[in-house]
Amino acid sequence: MGKLFRNKARPGTLRGGTSADLDHLADFVRTREGVEAYLEPRTTVTDTTVVLVASNGEWTRRRVSGPDAAASFTKKQGIPLYDATRVGYPQRMRDWSARQKAGGVGPGLAESAS
Repeated sequence: MGKLFRNKARPGTLRGGTSADLDHLADFVRTREGVEAYLEPRTTVTDTTVVLVASNGEWTRRRVSGPDAAASFTKKQGIPLYDATRVGYPQRMRDWSARQKAGGVGPGLAESAS
């Protein structure tokens, strides 16, 4: 019997951001109006993430390799970057999620392909 290979990281290992994550974020910025970025710090269960919020409240979240990578990405995209732990999230994001939930849709793009 051959070895079985696992596609998942070992338990206790955080997955960092990938080029696919950055591609997703860049596509979100390209296809939405008024996008702002919110940096979420690394925790014991999740690496550093960025939440992008469009002017209509639609949002998505992806991992990044750290705060410097988030700053570099947002500078290249020409969008503002806020520290979510200091400023919180915009009301339009919560309103959009509530509308999606009321309509029987998931809580947001954050849950798709994370």
